[in-house]
Amino acid sequence: MPSSPKTSLIFTHVTTATAILKIDGINFLTDPYFGDAGTFEQEIDWSKVRLKEDFGLDEAPPPVQLSISKAPAMKLHDLPPIDAVLLSHEDHYDNLDPEGRRLLDGRRVFTTMDGAKNLQPRPAVVGLKPWETVTSIIGGKEFRITGTPCKHFPFGEVTGFILETDSFGIHEASGKPNAIYFSGDTVYIDELKKIKDRVHVMAAILNLGNAMVEFPIGPIQITMDGKQAVQLVRDIGADVMVPMHFEEWGHFTEHGEDLVKVFEEAGIMDRVCWTTPGVPKTVY
Repeated sequence: MPSSPKTSLIFTHVTTATAILKIDGINFLTDPYFGDAGTFEQEIDWSKVRLKEDFGLDEAPPPVQLSISKAPAMKLHDLPPIDAVLLSHEDHYDNLDPEGRRLLDGRRVFTTMDGAKNLQPRPAVVGLKPWETVTSIIGGKEFRITGTPCKHFPFGEVTGFILETDSFGIHEASGKPNAIYFSGDTVYIDELKKIKDRVHVMAAILNLGNAMVEFPIGPIQITMDGKQAVQLVRDIGADVMVPMHFEEWGHFTEHGEDLVKVFEEAGIMDRVCWTTPGVPKTVY
């Protein structure tokens, strides 16, 4: 926890990777999905890969079929005023659907470099390269927002986020600024260890579920499983882990009961903050 607590984080999980982070009364929204339950096709842009050389394909495969069994716990009209959006990537339907896209107009949005280009001409969209930091006044408060590397699909850009602001204070033992980390969609990669060199993570908000997608070359893991989450929390020295992104979607293979078992076996349950969709939870 912060050595001199001057701040608060209230976390409200909406669905999947969508959550409200209320920081000192300022509302950040992650990866907005507000569609109904159902099945849909995820179009994949194969234009940036070598189909024959990399996948042994003569033509692009059909769209990926994805399904969600339960609608989000909140709809657009249930939301509080949103001050900024942390959009890990804009090209996957379960991270940004047409309903969620309506929230982007006129708001500060932080996303990938490709995402910022694809979302033009919105003037308040900022693209982040890995480890790039921007400073922004949001809700009258100065935040420093850093992009973190991700490994998700075999191609396409994804970013995570480190949030810092002066009211988070300095961690007494390390002398580093306290911060909140949102992983975005990624599997574990060694490069994320560098987070600990920059900041002390008060809360790590992690997209889990061990999501698997069938590709022509076979199934590919595209989000962390519980064991990878444990490793990452230990690597970056996070005080608290807030898990999400592990229920409802058909391509998720590790759910809440599975994560409980993994976390209990790892002896980190005292550092896990569980949440209920639609119900605000005070993290600190």
